Amino acid sequence: MPSSTKPLTLLAVSASALALAACTTVGPNFKAPAGPSGPAASGYAMAGDAAPSGVRLSPDARVAGPWWQAFGSPELDAAIRQGLAGSPTVAEARANLEKAQAQAAAVRGAQLPQVDANASAQRERINLAAFGFSGFPGQPAIHSPTINLYQVGGSVSYDLDVFGGRKRATEKAVAQAEAAARQADAAYLSLSGNMAMQAMKIASLRGQMAATKEIIADDQRVIDMVRKAEAAGGEAHAALSSGVAQLAEDQALLPPLQRDLDAARHQMALLAGKSPAEWTAPDFDFARITAPGEAPVSLPSQLVRNRPDILQAEADLHAATAAVGVAVANQYPDIRLSAMLTQEAIKPGNLFRADAAAWDILGGVTAPIFHGGTLKAERKAAEADARVALARYEQTVLKAFVEVSDVLSNLGSDQQAIASLELANQAAESAARDAQSALRLGGGPMVDVVQAQRTLSRARRALVEAQGRRYGDLVQLYAATAADWRAADTAAAPPAKGG
Repeated sequence: MPSSTKPLTLLAVSASALALAACTTVGPNFKAPAGPSGPAASGYAMAGDAAPSGVRLSPDARVAGPWWQAFGSPELDAAIRQGLAGSPTVAEARANLEKAQAQAAAVRGAQLPQVDANASAQRERINLAAFGFSGFPGQPAIHSPTINLYQVGGSVSYDLDVFGGRKRATEKAVAQAEAAARQADAAYLSLSGNMAMQAMKIASLRGQMAATKEIIADDQRVIDMVRKAEAAGGEAHAALSSGVAQLAEDQALLPPLQRDLDAARHQMALLAGKSPAEWTAPDFDFARITAPGEAPVSLPSQLVRNRPDILQAEADLHAATAAVGVAVANQYPDIRLSAMLTQEAIKPGNLFRADAAAWDILGGVTAPIFHGGTLKAERKAAEADARVALARYEQTVLKAFVEVSDVLSNLGSDQQAIASLELANQAAESAARDAQSALRLGGGPMVDVVQAQRTLSRARRALVEAQGRRYGDLVQLYAATAADWRAADTAAAPPAKGG
């Protein structure tokens, strides 16, 4: 073949390989799992579950702004924004996202031609005797010369990726970056939900302490009544002892509540990324927190497109599917083109002369022949890993549905409990007033007052606890249904698109 036709032949082969690479990508193409279908997709409740009021199922439930603003508490809004800005957990998720995006860009860059520059300077002794130059009889001996050799040049290499292995590797890396983004979203949602839960716990504990202090004040009033009655000769001293015992019993309720309150405030500081000495949690109070009149809840078919943990599991499944393509491509030949241009000279001044140039063009093929079953085993392992990822995705979806079902059922039970406890509280207050009036007028024993006061104490605390549980379940509802948590300065960045 004439030398002039060689570049044309190489160009034709390269063009053919590029055309093949453009249309050949081995391995399975990822398809997002189908969402739930059938009658079960219309709701979450199991037959017999308590149905809450004030909850609206919607194809695409949204709230105006970050979800916690639905509670109308400036203190809660400020605390959560502090947490989103300062939490080490969120910072870790952001860093992991940046790492995954950088790794995806690095893998994507490997698909492009690789260009390198090189330069060297070396001193070399050439052994002429090794090449048969040992001199002739009667002639001076030939001495091996020592020379300096200078080189400067560059090289270009390109993997044609005929069977799409590098494309699948890029697809896998981008999917992993997507999973990291959804993990960051989950960190935002989890942090905001946990901080709101602590806020509701603080408000509930403060409400229980306020109710307990009112009960203690009532106990003291009963003791004062008994003392007056005893002074007037209308009540035995044993009645005073019963009243004092009731007062001490109710006073003993305060320290555990204070302990739990301190722990909740400290936990909120941790979530905010501060030590308890650096940051003080607000004094949340249900009087300054408004329960949303209606909570929108996404349908199951939309929930799978909203919840970060489900989206992360889907991205993990995508990455595992792409990894199968990488393993399949490794079983096929790989074609690589490379070219190198070098300027070489013994003297630096001659380095860039035209006659100092050297070049090399190479088209190489590497085809696996025998690897002891390694490549086949790696493919099987990748396929199994994809099945594992699919099972995890399905489990994540089921877990999400159960979480929403639980919280909806809990809200229904909360509403029933609050309605009953409000009636019980009213009845206990009336009974306590009647017993105290009877004692004051001399028509009733002290034991009836103590018993009525105990009943009222339990009713008040139970009502406050039930109200706190309802607020906490509302928070869990927003978190479980992946209500929007983003503000302009807190949204997680999407995966990188460029290299």
